[in-house]
Amino acid sequence: MVGRATSDRAEPGDPFAADDAVAMAAPDGALSAWSPGAQRLLGHSAAEAVGRPATELLASALPDSARESLAARRPWTGPAVLRGRDGAPVECRLRIRPLTSAEGGAGWFLEAGRPQVTATAPEPASAAGPAAPRRQEEAVRTEDQLLRRAFYQSPFALAIHDTEGRFLLLNAPMEQQMKATESDLRGRLIADHLTDPAFEPSGRAVERVAATGVPERFETHARVPGEQYAHAWIVHVFPLKDPDGAVRGVYLSALDFSEQSVSRERLALLNEASRRIGSSLDVIRTAQEMTEVSVPGAADFVSVELLDAVLQGDEPAPLPLDGPMELRRTAVRSATPTVVTVGDLVRYPEISPLARCLATGRGCAYRVTDPEVAHWLAQDPGRATWVRRNHPHSMIAVPLRARGVNLGAALFTRNDPALPPYGEGDLKVAEELAARAAVAIDNARRYTRERTTTLALQHSLLPQGIPDQAAVTVAGRYLPAVSRAGVGGDWYDVIPLSGARVALVVGDVVGHGLHASAAMGRLRTAVRTLADVDLPPDELLAQLDDLVIRLSTGLETGAEPPTADLGATCLYTVYDPVSRVWSLASAGHPWPALLTPGGTAEFVELPTGPPLGLGGHPFESVEVPLPEGSLLALYTNGLVEGHDRDVDTGLRGLRTALGAARPSLETTCDDILKELLFDRRPADDVALLLARTRALDDQAVAQWDIAADPAAVAETRALATARLRAWGLDELVFVAELVISELVTNAIRYAAPPVQLRLIMDRTLICEVADGSSTAPHLRRARILDEGGRGLMLVAQLTEGWGTRYTGTGKIIWAEMPLPGERADIAPGGR
Repeated sequence: MVGRATSDRAEPGDPFAADDAVAMAAPDGALSAWSPGAQRLLGHSAAEAVGRPATELLASALPDSARESLAARRPWTGPAVLRGRDGAPVECRLRIRPLTSAEGGAGWFLEAGRPQVTATAPEPASAAGPAAPRRQEEAVRTEDQLLRRAFYQSPFALAIHDTEGRFLLLNAPMEQQMKATESDLRGRLIADHLTDPAFEPSGRAVERVAATGVPERFETHARVPGEQYAHAWIVHVFPLKDPDGAVRGVYLSALDFSEQSVSRERLALLNEASRRIGSSLDVIRTAQEMTEVSVPGAADFVSVELLDAVLQGDEPAPLPLDGPMELRRTAVRSATPTVVTVGDLVRYPEISPLARCLATGRGCAYRVTDPEVAHWLAQDPGRATWVRRNHPHSMIAVPLRARGVNLGAALFTRNDPALPPYGEGDLKVAEELAARAAVAIDNARRYTRERTTTLALQHSLLPQGIPDQAAVTVAGRYLPAVSRAGVGGDWYDVIPLSGARVALVVGDVVGHGLHASAAMGRLRTAVRTLADVDLPPDELLAQLDDLVIRLSTGLETGAEPPTADLGATCLYTVYDPVSRVWSLASAGHPWPALLTPGGTAEFVELPTGPPLGLGGHPFESVEVPLPEGSLLALYTNGLVEGHDRDVDTGLRGLRTALGAARPSLETTCDDILKELLFDRRPADDVALLLARTRALDDQAVAQWDIAADPAAVAETRALATARLRAWGLDELVFVAELVISELVTNAIRYAAPPVQLRLIMDRTLICEVADGSSTAPHLRRARILDEGGRGLMLVAQLTEGWGTRYTGTGKIIWAEMPLPGERADIAPGGR
């Protein structure tokens, strides 16, 4: 930090006063730079002087001592007589210094000043002659002195460069930062003195401003030779132009704004912490978020150590008054690679910073050389080895406390030698980070058990496996929302129906939490119960609507309703692999998507009824014929909404993802979720159900119209027997004859025409008898003397199941019989 202590660079007795003239000459002696002071001294403008030989300005030859010094390229200072623009001689004191570069000689630096003279009394105002010009010259000289003093006395670091980027003038603050005097740096480039790449922008900026004349401003963070640590700097670079607008030099100022920069960085860090810490209810994730925010903004290494009870969601026990403490290493982050195992149970002696901050409830900043740290490291060889390997020079230990409960502690270390050791301001920032993280961790701990219970309930209410059926191949996914409750009321279901059909259902209960999960469970149970009755989709939704109304008003239990508004949406669909028709009805639910084989994905338009729970509004069904191999997608709105996008964008994304469907439905499910959710947890619950349709070929279905005559029963039995033998089901002929005889006889005797028999060979043998009556038969136990009443009892005993479903023109009585063992696994009806 060498520099002049005087307020001006002109010391007493120094002939170079504040109005010195400065010029530069090329190696051949031609003038290459001309200062305003030189113009005032000799009268030549820069345009007139630059390019002329310097010797033309001499009114008399230099002394022999000057010529000898210049021939040897040594500096020379002495009296000289120059020639002004008007030809008059100008006595001055001349200083000549050689400029050098890596290639050798680079020219000459010339500095001239009038010898100081004793001030005389001013001439009277009435005097004639040159008094007025002298007063004007003195005023100019005074102005130059003030400008020179302003430059050298400025508290900011200032420098002036020539158009080649070489130093000309430096004030004391700049000399202090450069750790060199003006004489040492004059004629040198910035890169010659500051070799750190961090200073390359300054050198390039000086060159650009000299070339373009356009000022520049930039911020940088670097350690200058005169400082121990890196500082933040605002650098201004301005062009110095002559009256004609030509750039004659470059002015550079550097302002140290480290304090403001640190304050700004700390505010930004705390703002980032408030935004990122506590984004989930997971204790470990919250601890990781604290480390991610802290490195590298507040530390080079951060570890979060928690009590085991916190990780388990329990209330931590009181800490021991003395003795070591055991903490679980929960999260670690380092700016440089390091080997620290997460999940280990670490034993901290009572003298360690972490144990002390937990015992006292206050954080503290340390240097590694402090006696207490050295004592701790002496008792912990593993930690001492880590310190020797990573070279931290200071550390902070802060407790993690929330609502008066000790949760653990955090350790911050600073390893970068370019940064100062931790101080009081850094400790306050670490304590603020720890306080915010502690509240989030305690919230996560408090909700861990509730969330686990809710998730268990939700998953127990969802399908635990896809039922065995041949109409479709299916795959489904459920993702809980990112919320405090973690789950909601979204669900999907696959329900086998009679006649080889299958019901595909998806629904969404309004809200989140236990109430939504419980309501979802009730609705899903109700849907399965109503599906067993084989109601059409529109009638099923109407029944479900009544149930939701009863639940929301408390009529179902007689108690207070769990929520004022219990609402839900539902899409109920039925696919028939024989007719290949898809029947759908919606209660306020998004339209499903359909991808036909070799086609594009489109959404199936259908009349959308109101959400469940409003009542008084009808629901409508539509029927869509499907080619075999069609891909159906049923979903809840959480899949296409959220993540800063509108519904239309989400629907387009779903159609695109469905169009690129893979052969595997499981892979397709994963791809759709990845494409639409961007690998993030959804803002709302998501249920997705994919189904690829199959079809039963004509060889697996047989159908006959039956006359309303009891004599037709024998003929029908013979036709059915022949078809069973053609299918290779000889073992079922006896049982099938009994079942068919009973069902056809009942239809002819008690129902109305038309009567029709249909046999379907699927995973079971399905026998269906349709008639034109809406009256259903009832199973009863016949008394000993009764002549009838035993037929349906035989059917129930001989089949796996039987039932009734209603159609628009009557009803269908169906019964299913198991295939023989070797045929049961073949599923011959599907293709």
